[in-house]
Amino acid sequence: MRTALVIGTGLIGTSAALALAARGVTVHLADHDPEQARTAAALGAGTDEAPGGPVDLAIVAAPPALVADVLADAMERGLARGYVDVASVKGGPRRELEARGLDLSAYIGTHPMSGREKSGPLAATGDLFEGRPWVLTPTRDTDTEVLNLALELVSHCRAVPVVMDADAHDRAVALVSHMPHLVSSLVAARLEHAEEAAVRLCGQGIRDVTRIAASDPRMWIDILSANPGPVADLLGDVAADLEETVRALRSLQSSDDDKRREGGAGIEAVLRRGNAGQVRVPGKHGSAPRVYETVVVLIDDQPGQLARIFADAGRAGVNIEDVRIEHATGQQAGLVQLMVEPKAAAVLTAALKERGWAIRQ
Repeated sequence: MRTALVIGTGLIGTSAALALAARGVTVHLADHDPEQARTAAALGAGTDEAPGGPVDLAIVAAPPALVADVLADAMERGLARGYVDVASVKGGPRRELEARGLDLSAYIGTHPMSGREKSGPLAATGDLFEGRPWVLTPTRDTDTEVLNLALELVSHCRAVPVVMDADAHDRAVALVSHMPHLVSSLVAARLEHAEEAAVRLCGQGIRDVTRIAASDPRMWIDILSANPGPVADLLGDVAADLEETVRALRSLQSSDDDKRREGGAGIEAVLRRGNAGQVRVPGKHGSAPRVYETVVVLIDDQPGQLARIFADAGRAGVNIEDVRIEHATGQQAGLVQLMVEPKAAAVLTAALKERGWAIRQ
């Protein structure tokens, strides 16, 4: 791939353009808002000048509701040898294009499984997709050259290609992305009118659960409007589980011993099902989940503290597998949770203590 046209210079489109430009591809940028395309160009994502002829690959990064229209226009104008989109829903756009009678041999639907709570070109980064799954949904009609161009795009973005059927993809993202976003929003909505004294008690747990609720509602209306059925089915199952859980909690309030035991068993069943599901979430680099040991360090909220911890861990020969930070309420301090291999925990603890860090047991 020597040339590409990115149509839609939001977070995903600009991030893909940055990755391609960094690997020597000549990238042309287009957007319904010319100012947004100019912003992406100023960031180094390419040029907002129109290409002089057909490019190798056109990448449509428009909202799901507009993908079919934008793709059809690009294909009818012959803007590229191959066409992909990066929308989060795959079945609907392909059916719309088929209904228009277009030759889809030059098209393949794709979806990079990566994003941020922020949107727009200023939130874009060239490494947004690194190590992340990038779904490709070829059909028997997909031209081999176009599939290879899509694979080259994924490679340039340092993502991991995953081939799926379009409708299977839509059911999967409903489970792992769309439904969880709505559940996160529902939990966060409980905080809107909560008493300030209660909100001040928020810790890392509620931050983890509500983080994705900070995303742009307009973007999510577009996404959910394109995949409402599978999401509604999943939320129906969640609603049934919630009803059972509410009944179990009410039973725990009873003065009857049998009802309390029944309620306790119901809550335990929910929690154990949660345990069983959570362990299936892929671990680091998409591999099977691993059990790490946590070393907790008390730090002051000052510049350079995290860098010092990582440097000291490196000197001790310990690799930090994951890290979490919990800020202390009302204090300029926090707890850093360093996840390491179990055999490295004692080594790291001793090394950090020797260098003056306060370790919490």
